[in-house]
Amino acid sequence: MAEITASLVKELREKTGAGMMDCKRALAESKGDLETAVDILRKSGIAKAEKKSGRTVKEGLISSKISSDAGAIVELLCETDFVAKNEKFKAYTSEIADKVFALSETGDVSAAINENEKQHLISMVATIGENLQIRRAVRWTGKCASYLHMCGRIGVMIQYEGEGSQTELSDICMHIAAFNPSYICSEEISAEIIAREKEIHTAQLVGKPAQMVEGILKGKLAKWYKEVCLNDQAWMRDDKLSVKQANPKISIKKFIRWQVGEA
Repeated sequence: MAEITASLVKELREKTGAGMMDCKRALAESKGDLETAVDILRKSGIAKAEKKSGRTVKEGLISSKISSDAGAIVELLCETDFVAKNEKFKAYTSEIADKVFALSETGDVSAAINENEKQHLISMVATIGENLQIRRAVRWTGKCASYLHMCGRIGVMIQYEGEGSQTELSDICMHIAAFNPSYICSEEISAEIIAREKEIHTAQLVGKPAQMVEGILKGKLAKWYKEVCLNDQAWMRDDKLSVKQANPKISIKKFIRWQVGEA
């Protein structure tokens, strides 16, 4: 039986991320064999993860990784705000964003990253002591930019065409974080949704002369577009301009705005 030294415990901690007492117990059980101790901790981690898997996760962080020709964004959930502020949890969220970025798939890659991270996630659950869940992950190719608000409580990623400085791109992402548009432009909105909006406003115009209703409806729809369409929203830096007017060289193709724990 190998002597269970402090350096052996330290080595096991570095390999597994488990707590000191857990490492000591695993080494005692394995009679000082490091690899067997790793297996013991992994098995223990699986048991702990299974016990915690039913717990509600509503806190967490969003992280992203951007290069000149691709972008990735991920949301990792935990049980408490205390863990969400933990440096190990923050580092792991950033690590997952890197791994999402490295995938070959594009679009919604939640299933792929969850499959790839299955064993590592179990190990992190055992180490951190809370249920963790990679809730969603997206990877896009092309020109992308991102912005994280409230230390990662809100995350935005855009895919764009054209040219813009890093400041301009960050400002657009910040605008999306603040004003939460539903669409890029009115052309994206389905006929069904527009018809429903018209129906709502028409019901509010009962008693108005028929010849007035059409003009009023046009005005109400135009106002609604300014509320829900990114390009039409008043620009956060100058509300006399729309987002599109303020950023004429940048064309937003799609965007994501996530908030931790949202429905």
